[in-house]
Amino acid sequence: MRAVPLVGGPVEIRGALDLEATQAGVMPRRLPAWTTEQYQDPSVHGVTVMPSGVRLVFRTDARELEFEVLTSTGQLDTDPRPRPTGMLDLVVNGVLAERRRAPLGNVLRMAGPGAEQRLIPGEPGTVRFTGLQSGMKEVELWLPQQTPTELVALRADGDVLPPLPDGRRRWVHHGSSLSHCIEADSPTGTWPVVAAALGGVEVINLSQAGNALLDPYVARTIRDLPADLISFKVGINIVSLAAFRLRTFGPAVHGFLDTVRDGHPDTPLLLTSPVSCPALEDTPGPTAMGPDGKITALGDPAEAARGALTLSVVRAELERIVTARRTHDRHLHYVDGRELLGPDEAHDLPDGLHPTAAAYRRMGKRFAAHAFADGGPFN
Repeated sequence: MRAVPLVGGPVEIRGALDLEATQAGVMPRRLPAWTTEQYQDPSVHGVTVMPSGVRLVFRTDARELEFEVLTSTGQLDTDPRPRPTGMLDLVVNGVLAERRRAPLGNVLRMAGPGAEQRLIPGEPGTVRFTGLQSGMKEVELWLPQQTPTELVALRADGDVLPPLPDGRRRWVHHGSSLSHCIEADSPTGTWPVVAAALGGVEVINLSQAGNALLDPYVARTIRDLPADLISFKVGINIVSLAAFRLRTFGPAVHGFLDTVRDGHPDTPLLLTSPVSCPALEDTPGPTAMGPDGKITALGDPAEAARGALTLSVVRAELERIVTARRTHDRHLHYVDGRELLGPDEAHDLPDGLHPTAAAYRRMGKRFAAHAFADGGPFN
C-alpha cells in the first residue's frame, strides 16, 4: 500500500469550498473560510463541516484502498450510545460498489440542546475497500453527510491519477436540513445526489441544516462559484424560527436573488418552496418538539393576517416573487415543494418535519423528473 497525498496531489475533493488544517489532517468545509467572521451561531460552523455531498475523486488501477479518517459525533448524556457516524460510499465508474460505516472517533457529550459540549477525544480509524475491479477506473469516495470528518490518509495498492474531465454541468444547491439530509441512509442517498445522478450533473450541496435563512454570505458564495445550474429551497427554517415577517421576507428573497444574479445573470435558477409540514402549514413558528417527539408550532394562526409567516404564506410569496421577476428574468423558475413531498405523505415525516431515507430518495427522483425533463428548467 502506498500513501496518496490528499492535498496537492492527484485527488480532487469536490463539494467542499475550503479545507481546514487540523492536528489529524484536513477538515472539508462547505463554505469558504471568509464566511466564518460573518456568523456567531456555532450551529452554522457545525453544519458547514458536515460534509453532505463532499467526495474524493480520482482514477486508479488499485484493487484495494485504505481510507483513514477522524470523525466527530455527538452523544447526549441521556443516551448510552453516540449518534451514528454514517456511511462511506465508494462509487466506481458511476456505480455504487461498496458501503462502509465510518469509524467512531471524537465524541462530543452534551447535556441537551444548547448545552456546553465535553469532548471525549478519539483516534482516527481506517476503512478498507477490497476486491475492486481490475484496470483503471474512476473512483468517488463519498463522506458521511451528517458527521464532521477529518481526512487523515489515503493509501492504495496501485497508481492513483487525477480524474478525467467528464463534461458534466455543475449544479449548486442551497437549502435547509431537508436538503442537507442528515436522516438519509448514506451520502449517495441524499435527494440532491440522487437527483444529480439521474440528471447527469455534478452537484455542490451548500445546504445547511437549521440555517437556510437567506444569509448574504451564502448568496455571495454562490455568486462567486462557477455554476451551470442553481437552485434554492427556501422557507422551512424561516418559518420554524419565526425569522422574518412578511414585510421583511420578500425583500430578503429579492436581495438574495439579486446577489446571485450579479454573478450568474443568465444561469437557470430554480426556486423551490417548502415541502409539506403539517404543523406549520397554517400556524406560524417558532417551533418546539412536543412530548410525542413531533414538531409543534407555537405561534398564533391569527397572526398570519398581520404578517407572521406560515408555509402557506411563504409559498404564495415565493410564487409571486418569481412571477414578477420572470418579466425580466426568463431563466428564473419556481416549483412548489409539495411536488417533492406532499400532504398525503406525512407518514414519511417521523418527527413531523424530516423525511425518512426512502422519502429522500423519492424526493430526488421527483426533483429530477421535474428539473431535467424535456422543457424543464434545467434541460
